[in-house]
Amino acid sequence: MSSLDPASVAGLDDLRRLARRRLPRLLFDYIDGGAGDDAGVRHNRAAFAAYRLRPRYLVDVSQRDTSTTLWGRRYSMPVGIAPVGLVGLFRANGESLLARAAQQADVPYVLSGASIASIEEAAQAAPRHTWYQLYPAREPRVSLDLVHRAAQAQIEVLVLTVDLPVPARRHRDIRNRFDYNVRLTPALLLDGLRHPAWTLEYLRHGGLPSFGSWARYTRPGASAREVGEYFVAQSYVTQTWRDVEAYRRAWPGRLVIKGIQHPDDARRAATLGVDGVIVSNHGGRQLDCLPSALVVLPEIRAAAGTDMVVMADGGVRSGSDVAIALCRGADFVFVGRPPVYGVAAAGQAGAARALEILREEFDLVLGQLGLANARELEPALLVPAGHAAGGPL
Repeated sequence: MSSLDPASVAGLDDLRRLARRRLPRLLFDYIDGGAGDDAGVRHNRAAFAAYRLRPRYLVDVSQRDTSTTLWGRRYSMPVGIAPVGLVGLFRANGESLLARAAQQADVPYVLSGASIASIEEAAQAAPRHTWYQLYPAREPRVSLDLVHRAAQAQIEVLVLTVDLPVPARRHRDIRNRFDYNVRLTPALLLDGLRHPAWTLEYLRHGGLPSFGSWARYTRPGASAREVGEYFVAQSYVTQTWRDVEAYRRAWPGRLVIKGIQHPDDARRAATLGVDGVIVSNHGGRQLDCLPSALVVLPEIRAAAGTDMVVMADGGVRSGSDVAIALCRGADFVFVGRPPVYGVAAAGQAGAARALEILREEFDLVLGQLGLANARELEPALLVPAGHAAGGPL
């Protein structure tokens, strides 16, 4: 599918519906689900539902600017694509399609450390819009080589994810018998008959794709399954602040820590020269009782100080969600599932439509609130749900 009718995809949930229609169940559930029985995913959405935005009218909003600046770099809006693994399994060349959609929309795309595309392939697809998420390996030489390759590919921002010390327990994946080396079992073949577009593409491109960035660390000629087994064996590494110091020394560009939830960790990161943090509970995918980023954002913002960029992800599904996160203290937000639903459903056009919807909605929210740009968003514009400015509704 090369294009999408805007009337058929009016909101992000339409892309979710289209992705569900195209993907086998175990792949859709991998994107859609979270830790346990998805309680963390629901908590992320409930955090946004706890707020309303209070407008100021009789303001000239005929000229509005949705853009923002990070480290002197302008982006078209304060929204980027968060890292999601295995996108090249949901749609052939999926990560490169996401990178190109980000470039088209002039926003950053964070390539997952569990990507099918290699660092070099994604960076080539969108040279100035691709960031790289590092999942450290158990072998330090591999981690440092991944960092070196990202620098050689001229990626400007390294995102060190720290919230995976142990594997998550995801009930949907357990029920579906999902693992990273997706096998064409009889059950999957039967499900594939109900989703022929994905199945034909999977077979046409040679079956199971390989983890592109990790293939060179296995034996020459290793199969995709062997590379996947190596990636899993290298995953879930205990990290300490000494590792952060080592990556800061090794990485010449901007260094961001993803997964921060405690203000003391934000303060420690600042003292080590970290340029930014992404407040995150991994989209509700690692531990279902973690707080939403929206809940802890104000204290992280206060602890980080004025020199550190504070970003957030988890549960963003609309332009008003973007505005609420910025009012809570974020400088920038990332959205993961909606662009991936889009690319799974319709390739680059689907991912581009997800970003277009967010930009259009965010622009309308600014206008409705009486604001000319995103910098005017502030905590005073938030009202607890169920209460107007003067008391209960």
